[in-house]
Amino acid sequence: MGAGTGGRRMALILGIESSCDETAAAVVSDGCVVRSSIVATQHDLHERYAGVVPEIASRAHLERILPVVEEAIREAGVALDDIDAIAVGHEPGLIGSLLVGLGAAKALAWSRSIPLIGVNHIHAHLWSPCLDAEPIEYPALGLVASGGHTTIFLVTSPTEISPLGASIDDAVGEAFDKAATILEAGYPGGPAIEALARDGDDRSLKLPVARLGDTLDFSYSGLKTALLYAVRGQPVGRGREVTYPRSAGDLDHQARADAAASFQRAAIGALVRNMDRALEQHEVTGVLVGGGVTANGCLRRELAAICESRSLPLRLARPEYCLDNAAMIAGLAAPLLAADLTHGMDLAAAARVPVKSA
Repeated sequence: MGAGTGGRRMALILGIESSCDETAAAVVSDGCVVRSSIVATQHDLHERYAGVVPEIASRAHLERILPVVEEAIREAGVALDDIDAIAVGHEPGLIGSLLVGLGAAKALAWSRSIPLIGVNHIHAHLWSPCLDAEPIEYPALGLVASGGHTTIFLVTSPTEISPLGASIDDAVGEAFDKAATILEAGYPGGPAIEALARDGDDRSLKLPVARLGDTLDFSYSGLKTALLYAVRGQPVGRGREVTYPRSAGDLDHQARADAAASFQRAAIGALVRNMDRALEQHEVTGVLVGGGVTANGCLRRELAAICESRSLPLRLARPEYCLDNAAMIAGLAAPLLAADLTHGMDLAAAARVPVKSA
């Protein structure tokens, strides 16, 4: 950590986010008031590959980072000289993508002699429910469910979090993407599966929901494999010679919709079950939920039901703040700055890090 600012909280923070395939910048005041939030997606660049290609993502960030920052400042109705600090998501993520955002943030902070604040991307998702909303009461139970992360946290303050359980293999969003590929439903997988599932019977297939002993951990690899076999049949051969008797294209719309609905029920069911178990184990004042998968309507309804049964407030990120964005980066930077947690120009990017308190 670099030298602090004497605990002084800055009113206006510019956030930059480039951890994966979204180039984003935002201006947020007092941690919660979003003055602007600009996100340039790359879905069109990665759709043909049914997943993010790191080299393509980093090149696209290079092309888009400055125009996105300029648009965020312009839409906020401020000048760069009005910005009090620069925040950047520097971990975890695709290293090439992270370096683009980090380089831009360092240049801006250095040129204006204002504080630089490194923000953990996963931690920021836990702040997203308070964007354009009321302050959060602590302690809370937090869930981050996205394309790269599936973790339950105990959140004792804006800057203090402790992981309680996480996926030991695929993140839930990654599982949705793979399910969409199996069902030839489109990309990105989350919205594609949810749309297809609306026409389906979610009890048509008995798909497994892994329970890892007494832990709050998740596993989605078995669910993905079970869906693959249900759709394509049992594999024949070994290694590179494996073939399947059919593909999703051989199924009618109803069969594909039933498979999508059954997969969604199992994937969401694992999240809700472990959240319910975590609430039995920890006394909290509310529940915080962020990450791209939390835009899923089924998950939002299920979480609302368990929170209502316990008379606990559920703080869901607004749909526009569920996906990767820079508003959550700039928002979390406010309490970090107030706690004197700033960085120097030696701030590094990290592809993988254990999630811990700031």
